[in-house]
Amino acid sequence: MAHAWWRGSRGEGFVVAQLALFALLALGPRTLPWIPAWPWPQFWRVAGAGLMGVGGLLALTASLSLGRALTPLPYPREDSHLVETGPYALVRHPIYSGVLLLALGWAFWTRGLFTLGYALALFVLLDAKSRREERWLGARFSGYVRYKRRVRKLIPFVY
Repeated sequence: MAHAWWRGSRGEGFVVAQLALFALLALGPRTLPWIPAWPWPQFWRVAGAGLMGVGGLLALTASLSLGRALTPLPYPREDSHLVETGPYALVRHPIYSGVLLLALGWAFWTRGLFTLGYALALFVLLDAKSRREERWLGARFSGYVRYKRRVRKLIPFVY
């Protein structure tokens, strides 16, 4: 029996779920009317803007470092090579880290409790996506196991 395209052999389901969470982050409900607003709105706006700036820069720099090997799928392209420099020296998945900082920054900017939940759901999804991606990267690149021991997955020095 054939698999549906979104459950494809290269991780297409992760991309579909990721796009759905992006839509929720951008367009979904932020909070409920009876939930009190976050205090110090200016603080959260500034913190959110900072996180979005750092996250956008990290994701962009990491994307440029991959060059033609960049793909939204967790399955590495046939013509790819292992990148261990630039943002990839800080974390193994800097694009995901940057996207997560963007999502968290957006949640802070909007001060939405639900938006914060969507950002947390995105973290869970990208963590699962990265686990699958790392199995493929380990099978493709002989040096990946050494790289994995040396560099954290999503949060420098922590995780």
